[in-house]
Amino acid sequence: MSKQPRKQRKFRYQAPLHIRHKMMSVNLSPELREEHNTRSLPVRKGDTVKVRRGDFKDHEGKVEGIDLKHYRVMIEGLNVQKPDGNQVYHPVHPSNLMIVDMDLDDDERNEILERKG
Repeated sequence: MSKQPRKQRKFRYQAPLHIRHKMMSVNLSPELREEHNTRSLPVRKGDTVKVRRGDFKDHEGKVEGIDLKHYRVMIEGLNVQKPDGNQVYHPVHPSNLMIVDMDLDDDERNEILERKG
């Protein structure tokens, strides 16, 4: 793999969905790290996350949506008002988040945690 910034950018812009999903990894809280013996996991709809940087620092909310094309996460309660009065989600980059509570309803996700741990 190349170190050149232009090739790194090209890789991110042209990455297929299965790799984009891995790039959407978010650090786990210290309690979850200890419990599951892993540092980070790809974020999913239904997880509860805490914002660690930016205008909405320390805000906790449930993940409402994930934008794989632009590498952004939509969080419940993180809204901004547009000039026409509409409320829209304020997208946040996953590097600025921390998973506080995971949605463990999915069997595949449980298998991933067992495999990593």
